Amino acid sequence: MTERIRLGPMVSALPRRRPAKVARESVTLDRLSAGRLALGVGLGSDRFAGELSRTGEELDARRRGRMLDEFLAVLAAAWSGEPVRDRGEHYTVDGLAFLPRPVQRPGVPVRAAGFPGNAKPIRGAARLDGFFPANLEHPDRLAEVVGSLAALRRGRMASYDVAVGLPLGVDPEPYARAGATWWLPELEPGVRLDTVRGMLRDGPVA
Repeated sequence: MTERIRLGPMVSALPRRRPAKVARESVTLDRLSAGRLALGVGLGSDRFAGELSRTGEELDARRRGRMLDEFLAVLAAAWSGEPVRDRGEHYTVDGLAFLPRPVQRPGVPVRAAGFPGNAKPIRGAARLDGFFPANLEHPDRLAEVVGSLAALRRGRMASYDVAVGLPLGVDPEPYARAGATWWLPELEPGVRLDTVRGMLRDGPVA
């Protein structure tokens, strides 16, 4: 059983979920891991096998963006332990308290995923605890993103996470110099178990 590895499940498209369910699930994982959960969130996309259109989900990205903002506000309120009263555009929680609270205070760290060329996701991520820029092509692009985040956060980056996903074999060091704090190795389907074990054994490059 691990006692040190931080848990960061793949990005969850929150507009497809229900706030009360995610609030309870996230607290359960946070407490079972003794406060080692980080929650990755995003809008979701229909570009991958039509996952939204084929299941009757919201297709308008701006509307999903408003749903995400409201969802995150409900989550923050739920993690406070106080009764949540929210009658917003998309969700209703009427006087429900979510107990116990997470181990982490004020709540589970939230990292938003988004495409670095879009300003709105970066503005939203700057209000959270971390950002996962998708489809990065070069460390210089990451440096631009980190610079934008630092400006929006007025330099408060000491506890802020910037995660990058890179294929095995790509040197993460230039991305670390550009401001990345987490390296997420991208493993292709069917990867051999000994490859994964070797990656865990070797860890990040020095």
